[in-house]
Amino acid sequence: MDRRQFLLALAATAPALTLGGKVFAAPASSPRFLLVFLRGGYDANNLLVPYSSDFYYESRATIALARPTAGDPKSVRALDANWGLAPAVAQSMGPLWDQRQLAFIPFAGTDDLSRSHFETQDNIESGESGDARDYGSGFMGRLSTVLRGIPPIAFTDALPLSFRGAGDVPNISLKGDSKAVFDDRQSKILAGMYQGTPLQAAATDGLQLRQQVAQDLQSEMVAASRGAVNARGFAQQGQRMATLMRDRYRLGFVDVGGWDTHVNQGGADGQLANNLDNLGQGLAAFAEGLGEAEWNNTVVVVVSEFGRTFRENGNKGTDHGHGTTYWVLGGKVHGGRIAGQQVAVNAHSLLQNRDYPVLNNYRDVLGGMLRRMYALSDTDLARVFPGAKPRDLHLV
Repeated sequence: MDRRQFLLALAATAPALTLGGKVFAAPASSPRFLLVFLRGGYDANNLLVPYSSDFYYESRATIALARPTAGDPKSVRALDANWGLAPAVAQSMGPLWDQRQLAFIPFAGTDDLSRSHFETQDNIESGESGDARDYGSGFMGRLSTVLRGIPPIAFTDALPLSFRGAGDVPNISLKGDSKAVFDDRQSKILAGMYQGTPLQAAATDGLQLRQQVAQDLQSEMVAASRGAVNARGFAQQGQRMATLMRDRYRLGFVDVGGWDTHVNQGGADGQLANNLDNLGQGLAAFAEGLGEAEWNNTVVVVVSEFGRTFRENGNKGTDHGHGTTYWVLGGKVHGGRIAGQQVAVNAHSLLQNRDYPVLNNYRDVLGGMLRRMYALSDTDLARVFPGAKPRDLHLV
């Protein structure tokens, strides 16, 4: 299917992409901004790896990623003397780093210490300070109102809090049909193997408990994802998003779920690595789909509500944390560097002896970036992020 056929087919199946019969035409010169929200709190410590820290390896006996080692594809790629990139994204994100189109901001996040998926997600999407929360308004919605005439879109099932307050913002889901993720057929087969033996009762009880625990954990992950497309779905839809944002839209929001890795998180392989691989592929497809000229006029920021505990837990996973790592990508991004305030990674620098501290507040960082991108006045910026202290990290 060529580009024209794709757009015609999409228009026929996605009426939400028009408002009152009006098709948006994006101003050709305005910058393009896409916010990618990883719902569930991804483990940034196994994405941007502090490989120079012995404490990292002491804290993660089974899930740590190996220090840079020539010829070992499962070791991290050194970005500088302290930080390395996870092998799961080396192929997709490595070229952008080499071209200085990718930067990372560790020790990033909010001042919300609840470690609640929902409270912290709402905190970020509302864009307000402290405990202030207006559920009828989100910072992307206020940005859209301030910019006037810059067409927005949400790649979500329903309008996210981020875009509330901006009027009729179109949204389109990236998900296909949902499928069951836990099937008890195998449990019944295994239980049948012990039928009539002294182990029958123990086996049945054990399998039922295992199934209940799996269901509980899956329910938590689904809840934390709030209906977001999973990472594999995002990988498949990156180019589709690029087509829409290249031709019509300039402000975009997409959420990607499945990052709540309490159990069997994995290291170079496993569920987190698979998610990162798919996320990287989706972002690379988005960049490629825009084409060089449009990619040069685009900034993508990847955030999550919080990071994970620095030490792994007893289930070979990680629990809800605080500080995380943001990604900033774009054709004209001043990348190839680790940006923002940092501290040495050791036991003494952890917040409450468990998490990365937040040294780079998201409202300040995004405020400084958006001010530079769109030449926002102090008054306009205060509408988008009330009470923020914008910090320009010179990323755009």
